[in-house]
Amino acid sequence: MGTGGVTTGRRAPPAERVRERLARVAGRALAATMPSGYSRLGRVLLLRLPESLRPHFPEIGSAWQVELGVATVLVVAGPIEGELRTPRVDRIAGTETETEVVEYGVRWRFDAARIMFAAGNRTERARAARLVRPGEAVVDLFAGIGYFAIPAARAGAASVLAVEKNPLAARYLRENLVSNGVADRVEVREGDNRTVSLPAGSADRVFLGYLPSAVPWVGRALELLRPQGGWLHVHTVADARDARAAASEAVTEAVRRAGGVAAASTAREVKPYGPGRTHVVVDLAARADG
Repeated sequence: MGTGGVTTGRRAPPAERVRERLARVAGRALAATMPSGYSRLGRVLLLRLPESLRPHFPEIGSAWQVELGVATVLVVAGPIEGELRTPRVDRIAGTETETEVVEYGVRWRFDAARIMFAAGNRTERARAARLVRPGEAVVDLFAGIGYFAIPAARAGAASVLAVEKNPLAARYLRENLVSNGVADRVEVREGDNRTVSLPAGSADRVFLGYLPSAVPWVGRALELLRPQGGWLHVHTVADARDARAAASEAVTEAVRRAGGVAAASTAREVKPYGPGRTHVVVDLAARADG
């Protein structure tokens, strides 16, 4: 690319290079409608594309394979489904959807076509390790493939109880515990966290990482905290105009309704969650009342 006749040598961003390839077969007007954003999950790429580009999905997938060196390209086909948070995706290039992502020294292996992995939550996964104190007993009520359980164990938790309802996610969770060297400190309990047997009054900290809202599980989490209390980390979605205040109020009220006492709380915005909505996590010190 040149400026005032001087060549800068700057290579165009990946999306621009893909658009150039697409323009050759679809024309520049249609190629210009292709969004620039993408989410790279190891050797799998996840895209959001308008339906108008569907006839050219194969060309787009192949172009991204060339430009980024990924093995497989997926396109979001609809919203995440059900309590198991199953992705809805179309595969437009490649065949292998099992992949591995490395973040802050943690290795996450999963099937990107069957397991949700939100790249936008990477800071929150890392923060889990900073929250946990050595020697704590931790419960993760929505463990998935180890999103908070593994960072907690690596941070020095004495024990981590990881509860997961999705059998496939539980399988990857066990594999990831081994590959990250923490299988001896994490116990997996496979099943619905509302009915699976869990030790009451024994946890210092409980993670509730479920969207669109983990607030309905606050009462269940409160039962698990030690009599002197502990910390709840509750994820929810709130109106973007006053997201932190609204989320804090919802979690505090849920503790009160469950017969608990809420103490100090802070709220942090994690990422946008659709138009006008924000993903928030509320860190709340709480205890059961009597």
